[in-house]
Amino acid sequence: MSMPAVEPMNAVVLLSGGLDSATVLAMARQQGYACYCLSLDYGQRHRAELDAAARVAAALGARAHRVVKLDLAAFGGSALTDTSIAVPVDGIEPGIPVTYVPARNTILLSLALAWAEVLAARHIFFGANAVDYSGYPDCRGEFVSAFQHMANLATKAAVEGASLTVHAPIIELSKAEIIQRGTTLGVDYGLTVSCYQADAAGRACGACDSCRLRRAGFEAAGVTDPTHYR
Repeated sequence: MSMPAVEPMNAVVLLSGGLDSATVLAMARQQGYACYCLSLDYGQRHRAELDAAARVAAALGARAHRVVKLDLAAFGGSALTDTSIAVPVDGIEPGIPVTYVPARNTILLSLALAWAEVLAARHIFFGANAVDYSGYPDCRGEFVSAFQHMANLATKAAVEGASLTVHAPIIELSKAEIIQRGTTLGVDYGLTVSCYQADAAGRACGACDSCRLRRAGFEAAGVTDPTHYR
């Protein structure tokens, strides 16, 4: 079966339901892309971020939003997928934290790549950030570049001339700069959930690394923090 005609302005946007990916979706929409949002139900501690992703996709005018279920909890190895490993709440420490989910972003981007090829989309947007982040190796620019290179070797679309670009537009921005950019674009951060251990209502713990980075970002940006804390 032949591939559908390429539509250069279609884009797949990885959407977690958190602050960073919501901003990236807003940026992609501002640039004129028709955004197809993809979230992953990977066995994380809570579903609140998936509910948030649905709210954000609707609020920011996504063309579609899909949730793919893939149980990374079957492997564990992370505080986000194994309830026997506690989420750190004593402050951000050097090194790669136990909230790192093995190969998660590689898996996410691979799923986005598969959908992009079906959609004849030549763009994937990804909320990686290498400034105010928790030390994850799959949030670095080197990783994004390497994945793009691989994607253009691995797909029928690219081999036939429809090369793909992986966009990571906030990778070199501070959390405050991300918030300022998103605020300018009209992102309602009250819809988002960033906490690693939010409750069923999406209320944040206020103590995990993600909560600390988020709260500090709002303070530095001079923007009122709309986070719902429990």
